[in-house]
Amino acid sequence: MKNYRLYLVRHGITQGNLDGIYVGGGTDEPLCEEGLARLAQLRELFVYPRVKTVFSSPLRRAVGTAEELFPDAENKIILQDLREAHFGEFEGRKLTELVNDANFRKWMDPAAHYTPKGGENAKEFHSRCGRVLMGMFEYMMKANIDEAACVTHGGVIVSMLAQRGIPKYPPEHWMADAGCGYEIHISPEFWMRDGVAEVREIIPYGYLDAKPAE
Repeated sequence: MKNYRLYLVRHGITQGNLDGIYVGGGTDEPLCEEGLARLAQLRELFVYPRVKTVFSSPLRRAVGTAEELFPDAENKIILQDLREAHFGEFEGRKLTELVNDANFRKWMDPAAHYTPKGGENAKEFHSRCGRVLMGMFEYMMKANIDEAACVTHGGVIVSMLAQRGIPKYPPEHWMADAGCGYEIHISPEFWMRDGVAEVREIIPYGYLDAKPAE
């Protein structure tokens, strides 16, 4: 039974991240100097898989991360559905400001089913995350690509693995640090039968062992 490996990696740090600003699909900012330095440090200290194919979100912070972490990739594929959720009215605003916003509090409450003005509906976001994960695996199987990387956003990774990852964990378990992520495995038979992917390792290799216990 053949396994295909996909490495899900969260993009590096932007200035908005450092400033505590909500940076979603409606904000296209590049990696900042600290973000680039952090990726260089991760590459020096730990091991990233070497792949020939990289899928990426179209946003600059993801494209820049793909270039830094997988410079030798020959096949670079931009997928619109890998972009982060659009946060609408909350885009570009600081968390310290949003905590006093009644709409933001509704958005944080899953039972409220609130969609930010100008933002993306949660159900639609999760649907496209599941769809694009399936699409990447189908592409790999048809093209006979054994392994590939996918550079995307924290929310996308959480959504994908909360829906399709095993072992089964709550969404917050799948949060990834900047420049880090997960190695997932799937076989055609396994996918057709159960529609799930097995999470095997933390990327980059060695990072989990070096990270202080929380």
